[in-house]
Amino acid sequence: MAVGGQGRKKGNRFFLRLCYWEEWQKEERKEEQEVLKVLWGKIGHPSTRNADNSGLQLSGVRAGGGNLGVTCTLHRTQGTADALGSPLLTAAPRRPKGRLHQPSVRSQGAGAQARRRLATRDNTEREARAGGGQKCLLGLRSRGSAGLGRMGKKIKKEVEPPPEDVFDAVTIESKKAATVVLMLNSPEEEILAKACEAIYKFALKGEENKATILELGAVEPLTKLLTHEDKIVRRNATMILGILASNNDVKKLLRELDVMNSVISQLAPEEEAVIHEFASLCLANMSAEYTSKVQIFEHGGLEPLIRLLSSPDPDVKKNSIECIYNLVQDFQCRTTLQELNAIPSILDLLKSEFPIIQLLALKTLGVITNDKESRVMLRDNQGLDHLIKILETKELNDLHIEALSVIANCLEDTDTMVLIQQTGGLKMLLTFAENSTVPDIQKNAAKAITKAAYDAENRKLFHEQEVEKCLVTLLGSENDGTKIAASQAISAMCENSGSKDFFNNQGIPQLVQLLKSDNEEVREAAALALANLTTCSPANANAVAEADGIDPLIHTLSSKRDGAIANAATVLTNMAMQEPLRVSIQGHDIMHAIVSPLCSANTAVQSKAALAVAATACDVEARTELRNSGGLEPLVELLRSKNEEVRRHASWAIVVCANDELMAVELCRLGALDILEEVNLSVSRKNKFSEAAYNKLLNNNLSLKYSQTGYLSSSNIISDGFYDYGRIKPGTKFLSLKELCLQEPSDLHTVLLINSKFSDVSPPPSMEDKSSDVGYGRSISSSSSLRRASKEKANAGLVSPTEGLDLYLPVPTSGRNTVLSKSATKEKGLRKGRGKKEEEKVKEEEEVIIVPKLVGEGSSDKEWCCPSDPDFCVYVSEVTKSILPIISIREQIEVLAKYVAEKMGGEISKEKLHDFSWQLHISELKFQLKSNVVPIGYIKKGTFYHRALLFKALADKIGVGSSLVRGEYGRAWNEVKLMNECRKGVIGGLPPPEVYIVDLMFHPGGLIKLKSREADLYRFL
Repeated sequence: MAVGGQGRKKGNRFFLRLCYWEEWQKEERKEEQEVLKVLWGKIGHPSTRNADNSGLQLSGVRAGGGNLGVTCTLHRTQGTADALGSPLLTAAPRRPKGRLHQPSVRSQGAGAQARRRLATRDNTEREARAGGGQKCLLGLRSRGSAGLGRMGKKIKKEVEPPPEDVFDAVTIESKKAATVVLMLNSPEEEILAKACEAIYKFALKGEENKATILELGAVEPLTKLLTHEDKIVRRNATMILGILASNNDVKKLLRELDVMNSVISQLAPEEEAVIHEFASLCLANMSAEYTSKVQIFEHGGLEPLIRLLSSPDPDVKKNSIECIYNLVQDFQCRTTLQELNAIPSILDLLKSEFPIIQLLALKTLGVITNDKESRVMLRDNQGLDHLIKILETKELNDLHIEALSVIANCLEDTDTMVLIQQTGGLKMLLTFAENSTVPDIQKNAAKAITKAAYDAENRKLFHEQEVEKCLVTLLGSENDGTKIAASQAISAMCENSGSKDFFNNQGIPQLVQLLKSDNEEVREAAALALANLTTCSPANANAVAEADGIDPLIHTLSSKRDGAIANAATVLTNMAMQEPLRVSIQGHDIMHAIVSPLCSANTAVQSKAALAVAATACDVEARTELRNSGGLEPLVELLRSKNEEVRRHASWAIVVCANDELMAVELCRLGALDILEEVNLSVSRKNKFSEAAYNKLLNNNLSLKYSQTGYLSSSNIISDGFYDYGRIKPGTKFLSLKELCLQEPSDLHTVLLINSKFSDVSPPPSMEDKSSDVGYGRSISSSSSLRRASKEKANAGLVSPTEGLDLYLPVPTSGRNTVLSKSATKEKGLRKGRGKKEEEKVKEEEEVIIVPKLVGEGSSDKEWCCPSDPDFCVYVSEVTKSILPIISIREQIEVLAKYVAEKMGGEISKEKLHDFSWQLHISELKFQLKSNVVPIGYIKKGTFYHRALLFKALADKIGVGSSLVRGEYGRAWNEVKLMNECRKGVIGGLPPPEVYIVDLMFHPGGLIKLKSREADLYRFL
């Protein structure tokens, strides 16, 4: 590449032509000889060569060719020595192959030489202005010197010769880019301009040359030339940086050099179009990276770029709109663009005859119309008309896709939607989407509908235009992208009830078929549409089942996309709200399929999967299948989630699963109760569902509930196997009954056991008499049986004075079975004919005989069984026979209280309470039983909490509602709810019942109002 000069002589050669005066004055000849010596020392003597035959050659001598040449003729005014020391001559150019001959010197007159010099200078200046391919003359005249006359002739008028220190002309041609890069440091404008031009042409040849220029260190001096005073130098430097900026390494270096302000300054109105073109090209290349975007914006580059959109040069327009497109990806730039009112200028670009400019303008509008303010400005500037015209013009079909994207954004505004409908554009848009054969156009049209359908008014307008038919048609497209977009549009339109009803017959079958697609994204979009269609729509849920959608939905639970799994679980949950569909879903092995989503790391999948468990695990078989499939472990782990929705849905699933007592025990074993307790201690993490799940688990493990909360409500029915472990602190391990029974007796709190089932392992000898079987096999399953018994008695004329009181009693759920062994009942009949002393003697004999059997001595390897309690069996039999038939609930409570007090040591006055030695009695029992576990029937001297527990256990057996409350310092009491008798016979609404405390110690059978002074004395020390 050669830039400048009159052309290359005899090929691409690097030569130097030195022109000296033909005749020297005698007094200066000696000085000039010294100059020549210095010159040969700099460039090499003609008689010498380098190994590579490189060097400098005088004019007219052949030299080797090169890849990049710069030919210059040099004149110096700073003296010959300065010229020889310039960067051009110190760049170590290649030496010529031939010998360097000394130039011939011809005798000429001073006037002729002066005229030739001036003519050469003028010609060279014109050549420099003419551009590339010409010689670059860098000539400056120095101060005057004595003229040279013609040798051998006398002249009348002597002309002054050139100054002694003038170095007239040096013409060079470079074959190396490195040499030209060095010229970028020259202080002379013409050298800089020609060097930049050479580098520009070199860089145009390819990316490798750009990398070479970067390695040679040309970028930094080029950036300095952007602010050069000479316009040509600035122009050429800008051109080079414009094309170099496409190289990533160059971009990185330009960011580090912080040249953005210099480049933006080239966009000034007074600069010529070429500078605008390449400066905007440089910004367009650099704006592809975020850091450069910030720099352009902070240096105010957006405003001049918008101004250049109106430039007459199409290249300037293209580069400017491309840079703006990259900048508006940032929200702050979009805001500034609105303030600068750039939309009219961008809309004008849609009229350009160059497709690339139109395309970039549409892409820019597609980004900025994501903001409402920009959409309003577009509508106010009649931008919709431009977009509709593009859609109507078939020749512009390459712009239809981007035009639809802009329209999709505009349709989000109701005002724009109404405007398009009024002008017929909406109908045209739907027809255009339905009839188009271009998949991308159909896809973008469906996306436009999706965006607009998020607004309720827009959905109504779409429904009036029967957009549902268009979307169903698009579902049948062969293009997966169109199917996805149509499914998403259906999901958005489902918010309109009319549209949801329309898709019941048309749309759901097609969506079910899409669930079988091999494309995971298609399945996800179809599942999303079905999820929205079946929400709060039993008819659509049935339609999915009728379209055989259950099996593909369950198969989708194993999809690789989290969205597809979550949506499929939502559809199954919506369908499971109906009993027949739930049974059908359970028949497709839903519990096994839902385990994998429960183990997902995605919170949306976890939430929807837990919700599906809550909807489908509504019977024992389903819960058993879930447990056998290993679903309880991940479900319990979801209770630890930091996501509120996941915790809420997991808690709900725990509530459903804990309806089964065995499941509740298993969930507690897995740590669900501990996790829920921890969650409920946190104000920010707990919710009503976590509290409900915690209470549900406790209600199925009353022993633990009473130990933790110290309270059992009337609906908490004590069953066989219940034990009072005493109050435990949070974090303390709650031991099982088996573990407690196997412990050695100690000073620890006595564990009170309730068990009315008699063990066959240790039948007492006193139970051999089988003369009595009163009450055996009697079962009281619920309070409904008690109500029926009371009603039958009322029909027989036995009306209770508290008729209707049982309506205020909580309905028990289970555990009121009173199953008595025949031996225990016969023992009771045997005891009837005996006196008190004889009865006590028999009890002591029974205890002595039974003790070895209860603790299971010598049988640690055998299967463990719960200790039996024959006396409690007798208690249950007696109260069932004598107290249950009583009609009045108040009377039942009073009689039962007296019965309990009698079995626990009788009435005790407050003054003698400290003399009641129940502690010694309990210690003797623990020693006799060799265990810390003491069945409640064995205790004959009991204090507050012994009697309260016995009362609660017996009351639950006969269906009398009572609660058990643990107090401090060994206090415990029972609370019952009774109607006020003074309201008897009053017609109208009944007031709520009053709460009483049952006195089992001081005045057995007495009822004390809860908030009275007597109640406080009973409850507290």
